[in-house]
Amino acid sequence: QVQLVESGGGLVQAGGSLRLSCAASGRTFSTYVTGWFRQASGKEREFVAGISWNDDSIDYADSVKGRFTISKDNAENTVYLQMNSLKPEDTAVYYCAVRSGSYIYRAKWRYDYWGQGTQVTVSS
Repeated sequence: QVQLVESGGGLVQAGGSLRLSCAASGRTFSTYVTGWFRQASGKEREFVAGISWNDDSIDYADSVKGRFTISKDNAENTVYLQMNSLKPEDTAVYYCAVRSGSYIYRAKWRYDYWGQGTQVTVSS
């Protein structure tokens, strides 16, 4: 099993910034991907960003490209999501997830392990 713990959410004004963290522990894979997803109230969970641990490839949803940055700390086994220029429409519960392999899928069903989520609220 893989345990994922997100942190860093909170309330911020539009235009502000937050940095989310996703710390992983437990089972390890030779190659894996960590993805960030979000789910706004009444909406489907959607892909935000992903990073591949073995080749450092990265993917972003169009809605966050240029504003969000995903990165990782190999020593800490942690993935970060730096969110800048936040908008009210970024308000959601943000989840990190892990899948084995090296390809960054955007479909949530491709991911096997999920964190509990952290709330991000952006006020206008």
